[in-house]
Amino acid sequence: QVQLVESGGGLVQAGGSLRLSCAASGRALSSYVMGWFRQIPGKEREFVGSIEWSGGSTDYADSVKGRFTISRDNAKDTLYLQMNSLKPEDTAVYYCAARRPWLMNYPYWGQGTQVTVSS
Repeated sequence: QVQLVESGGGLVQAGGSLRLSCAASGRALSSYVMGWFRQIPGKEREFVGSIEWSGGSTDYADSVKGRFTISRDNAKDTLYLQMNSLKPEDTAVYYCAARRPWLMNYPYWGQGTQVTVSS
């Protein structure tokens, strides 16, 4: 079992930056792949990026590549999403999630945090 709690959302102007955090708890976190997703009301949840907790290998959606960076702090068991050069179309509820490397789906999810980018 993994418990995830996101924080750091808010309102920011276009071109600005925001850093989201995801506090994780549970056993063997180093064996998980951690993901960030976002969802706009009425639309499907969208993959933003992921990181392997142990090795740090990352993957990003094309829409955020070069603007967003995922990192983790092993000592704090915390995942981060640094978002730069934000655009109004980045407005969404952002979720962190966790899965085992051999799974395609993410069974563990946080409650989400709202990010609003004004133009």
